[in-house]
Amino acid sequence: MSESIFNELAQCVIDGNEEKARIIAKRIIEMGLDPLKAINDGLMKGMRQVGEDFSNLKIYLPEVMMAAEAMKAALSILEPKILEKKIMEERRKVVIGTVQGDIHDIGKNIVALLLKANGFEVYDLGRDVPIDEFIKRAEEVKADIIAASTLLSTSMPYMEDLIKMLEERGLRDKYIVMVGGGPVTREWAKSIGADGYGEDGDEAVRVAKELLKVRGK
Repeated sequence: MSESIFNELAQCVIDGNEEKARIIAKRIIEMGLDPLKAINDGLMKGMRQVGEDFSNLKIYLPEVMMAAEAMKAALSILEPKILEKKIMEERRKVVIGTVQGDIHDIGKNIVALLLKANGFEVYDLGRDVPIDEFIKRAEEVKADIIAASTLLSTSMPYMEDLIKMLEERGLRDKYIVMVGGGPVTREWAKSIGADGYGEDGDEAVRVAKELLKVRGK
């Protein structure tokens, strides 16, 4: 029964049906099902299909944006239930944003929402964010992770600049730095000295948790 309704939720995302996604999410809560499982087996399953269809030119950016809105609508219902369970745990802090020169934020928004749904305290700086702002905000909120995203290859160098700026200020070891986005690869992330890389929202959350464990945080 749970697999069936999770599949329904996935289809809502694929169809970009915001209202139905909200209804299905409410039904999942009423049924007492695990909201985090609903995200992983429902919403993310749908977004993976959307991402694949977009890559294969079966759909275009408007459909991707509709899918993201449907996912956001469902998350608005599921997220509070997840956070109720996390209330007794110390929540790790993430500062996230799209680097300067890039105004794309769909992927970044999805990662931010999934991090929140998994119990992280997320400070979303938005898009076209100067690298100095990442560091300034991380210092203000005492963040554990700085996550930078871009969809433009022309903005990728700013990620390397972010890491260099942290090193110059003697702050590099203080933060876990994660990068991601369309043109970013695992190899490139490693070459600039980033701690972690996420190909999609699922991997970003998993890697963030793993890196925190390695750091003993």
